[in-house]
Amino acid sequence: MRVLIVDDVPGWIRFHKNNLEYLNIPNLEIDTADSALQALSKVEVSIDNPYDVIFTDMQMEGNFLPKLAGEWLIEQIQMLNEYKSTKIVIISASPSINLIAQKYGVEYVSKYIIRNSDAEIYRQFFE
Repeated sequence: MRVLIVDDVPGWIRFHKNNLEYLNIPNLEIDTADSALQALSKVEVSIDNPYDVIFTDMQMEGNFLPKLAGEWLIEQIQMLNEYKSTKIVIISASPSINLIAQKYGVEYVSKYIIRNSDAEIYRQFFE
């Protein structure tokens, strides 16, 4: 099981990584990226062995305005046939994450909810 965590805040990357490791998912490989551009580079390098799940923040670098960086990243990933079965999960404090998730057919959870939950909240994304 290959996972990519994308967030521009190192504390959030550690938070997500620690929670995923706590779940003891067999053969879990966790990779991280601190920007949408770095994440896309990792996705492209892994084209022959795609990530199974990608967790992404929305509000990162501002290069993609009027879109949020995470939204741009989702669009790029969804254009790659090799990533058609990859589960994408938005984890963001952005008030519009539900609308963005609906637009792209991905899952989402608010950072406010995930911060106040235990690690088990992540398990739903691996079922």
